[in-house]
Amino acid sequence: MKEYTLLAVLSVLLAVTLDFVLRTKLVLNKKFWVFWAVMFVLIFVFNGYLTWRPIVIYGESFYLGIRLFTIPIEDFLFGFSLITSNIVLWEYFTNKTKDKENAV
Repeated sequence: MKEYTLLAVLSVLLAVTLDFVLRTKLVLNKKFWVFWAVMFVLIFVFNGYLTWRPIVIYGESFYLGIRLFTIPIEDFLFGFSLITSNIVLWEYFTNKTKDKENAV
């Protein structure tokens, strides 16, 4: 079983679900995807270095084996879900705080 792949896909689904449940609508925002284009380049540089060296090594039986240069595609999925979840929570709690301040 490809555990890393399964967990990466599940994490993306959870991040996108969190966005819709909390109604931040980040995935519908063009600025969010421009931000992700920049993040993709940064992930490529830093993760690429770590996997090229090889400082980070992956067990072949845990992921699909598909790589963009030296980076497993699952790393991009996990990166997406981790950063997206954090931004969603930040936006949600920032807006909630602003709503409370405006109500007072």
